[in-house]
Amino acid sequence: MEAISIFDIFKIGIGPSSSHTMGPWRAARRFLAECVDRSLIRSVIRVRVDLFGSLAKTGRGHGTDIAIVHGLLGENPATCDTLLIHKTVEDVRSSGVIPLLGKFDVPYDHAEDIVFHMDRALPFHANGLTFTAILASGGTFEETYYSVGGGFVVKESVPDDRPEVTRLPFPIEHAHQLATYCVDQNSTIPEIVWRNELTWRSAEDIHRGIALLWGTFKECVFKGCHTEGVLPGGLEVRRRAAQINAKLLEGTSYDSPDRWIEAIRAGADRFQDVSRWVSCFALAVNEENASFGRVVTAPTNGAAGVIPAVLLYLTCFCDADQRKVEEFLLTAGEIGSLFKKGATISAAMGGCQAEIGVSSAMAAAGLAQCLGGSVDQVLMAAEIAMEHHLGLTCDPIGGLVQIPCIERNTMGAIKAITAANIAMDSDPDNAKVSLDAVIQSMWATALDMNAKYKETAEGGLALYIPVSVSEC
Repeated sequence: MEAISIFDIFKIGIGPSSSHTMGPWRAARRFLAECVDRSLIRSVIRVRVDLFGSLAKTGRGHGTDIAIVHGLLGENPATCDTLLIHKTVEDVRSSGVIPLLGKFDVPYDHAEDIVFHMDRALPFHANGLTFTAILASGGTFEETYYSVGGGFVVKESVPDDRPEVTRLPFPIEHAHQLATYCVDQNSTIPEIVWRNELTWRSAEDIHRGIALLWGTFKECVFKGCHTEGVLPGGLEVRRRAAQINAKLLEGTSYDSPDRWIEAIRAGADRFQDVSRWVSCFALAVNEENASFGRVVTAPTNGAAGVIPAVLLYLTCFCDADQRKVEEFLLTAGEIGSLFKKGATISAAMGGCQAEIGVSSAMAAAGLAQCLGGSVDQVLMAAEIAMEHHLGLTCDPIGGLVQIPCIERNTMGAIKAITAANIAMDSDPDNAKVSLDAVIQSMWATALDMNAKYKETAEGGLALYIPVSVSEC
């Protein structure tokens, strides 16, 4: 069984796309690491990158070429300065030189060295890219990678850059296995997941890692709720979260994300206000994502707003503490892992059901857990959320993660809350559909879905809304 940590599902990185930005970024770093391992890096005189399938068709709108440049520079998407993203690329383009890993200068031509093959796809996965290092000897070194969603990168038949064999105390491939462990161990879902996480890191590191994720979520929402303007890419989409935030707080003062949360708690006492806040949180994250801001894949960048929106709903309106935040993310992360193993979290493979649908299921499970749901109610919440996203297509206008992606995060968040509430008021023994069945159904739907609805910008809204889009 594939062993996936919640810190594989939740990765801190850069927008706007986990598959088209973070994946290629990580692939570029991995390719250069292989050049170093083979003692080739000093012999490289040029690098060429070929993009195929969905990576080619929507790569410019998703900033794939920008991500590749940063990956070749050796920068870390979790820590790099987001304010310098575009300037760094412009400096490389204008100089005609790219310092591989920041220190090995080779010639660079942006138009020639990153090639978008709009009419070619590789059979293994829709998001394929090939790196070719031209060597001083006249030879070449070539590797092909696949960005399979959520920032995960693989080579064909070779797992992501994690240990090939990780033996977990509770290996989980299906939801019914997770439920059985919980019964046998008299444990909750987050308790089982915690014990698996101890395979990779210490308890202190798990606490620290979750705190970092939570802090990144809060900073992202806070920044998005206080930044106005127009999103890049040519659609002229205006940010809305800041305006909603200002209306709801009506001049209330605060000086930090935590003080801001306190102000929200003190001021929202109507269902309408709570609902608007959930939408505001989700909009804020995905407006940041569309602007190459720092986000957390949850499980992807295109769906990055659902988890933090529901987590902030829990924090602001359900009196959750740090322990609840940990339970939420441990539970949500495991649900995301189940979908990755049993179906896909790549829109290029499964449409938007694989992104917003999965994130909504994750959030619903996390919320139900923190509201006191039983194991079966938690799994039921995830099932309900996904059941009502089945068949959702990915049709980004102009290939940008803006329309309909940003608003879809608000819908996914609201559906997650609704799904959790329904599950909490239901008897799972009467359920007709299991989480395993809905995961299987989602994958079958993904296989049946026409390719034009899988992040190609060739169907749906993308086809019927004429736009003039520039590179992000």
